[in-house]
Amino acid sequence: MNFCNLLFLGVYASQFASAWEFPHPPTFSPGQRPMYLGPDADVDIVSGSQFNGLKTYANLPYLNCFSDAEAGAEGKQYDIAFLGAPFDTTVTARPGARYGPGGIRIGSQRKGAEGGWSVYTETNPLKSWATIVDCGDVPLTWLDNNVALKQLDKAHKVVSGRKAANGSYSVTPRIITLGGDHTTTLSALRSTYERWGPVSVIHFDSHIDTWDPAVIGGGISDYAGLNHGTFLHVAHEEHLILNTSIHAGIRAPLIRKEGDVRNDLRCGFQTIKARDLDKLGAEGVISLIMKRVGESKVYISVDIDVLDPAFAPATGTAEPGGWTSRELLTILNGLRGLRVVGADVVEVAPVYDNPGETTVLVAAEVAYSLLELMVQNPVKSLADDNEHGS
Repeated sequence: MNFCNLLFLGVYASQFASAWEFPHPPTFSPGQRPMYLGPDADVDIVSGSQFNGLKTYANLPYLNCFSDAEAGAEGKQYDIAFLGAPFDTTVTARPGARYGPGGIRIGSQRKGAEGGWSVYTETNPLKSWATIVDCGDVPLTWLDNNVALKQLDKAHKVVSGRKAANGSYSVTPRIITLGGDHTTTLSALRSTYERWGPVSVIHFDSHIDTWDPAVIGGGISDYAGLNHGTFLHVAHEEHLILNTSIHAGIRAPLIRKEGDVRNDLRCGFQTIKARDLDKLGAEGVISLIMKRVGESKVYISVDIDVLDPAFAPATGTAEPGGWTSRELLTILNGLRGLRVVGADVVEVAPVYDNPGETTVLVAAEVAYSLLELMVQNPVKSLADDNEHGS
């Protein structure tokens, strides 16, 4: 076929080509621009830039919530804050959860206010009454656990102590913590106790985490007695939590056959074991949790190892036989209506994740479900009660 024939076929094809086929000439809708604009053309670098710049949870605005000069400025108030707790020096298994906050943020990058509507709940917490920010990570030392936990205590106190953006819902902002090993929950519970009073803890985990410090760590030193397996025992001793708390997804071995169970009951917990889901189904588990906590204020703590390692390999304490991602998310969505005043996702250790980033993706989804619960049901704090009483 000679050149003239090829040229004829090309012209003929161009006359009948579909809009998406080459060599159809480019057409532009109003507002669209050609690919080449020239060296001096003005281009947009704001919209569609969610995968660039600082990594915040769900591409939320970053705010240095620890600085009075920044977070105390006019127009910088918030109702819900994401807070990173990069701490993992009290683990008894695999370290690495100090990188969990960053990993969860990376796993959340596909999320944002646009296109954030859930097909299950039909809600979008990022387009609601709540002003939501990411405060970044608390600057915690890794050289001294006592100092690090004091830093985390202070950070929670400062972040929760600022005036919320929408005072008609509550004058006190709430916090979702991205961990970090599970010891970090103790600082959050101290904060919620100060702002909201004692809470029922809904504790998703493969371990009970109410071990007596004399059993884990305390035999070495008082310093070692506070760790990711004893923090709920300590929270009970500090009167931070109510005796209407509950574990969900427990499957890890006990250290003492009877003593651990007795102490767990004394700390105010009932237990839903991982395999109870097989008999009860998700609705049965939801019903038990709702009945247990009742009308009390609630703190939800999710250790990512409540999931089976097939769904979350990157944990500090992996235990086979756990729940699936879908089962956990179904249960969390079923807790709508609870008075959730604080929450966390912990024990995410990205170094153990697979190339598909399975763990950080599901951890980001869990955090989103926790955010939905908070937005769906605003809760009055002790400061609200005091203002109303005055």
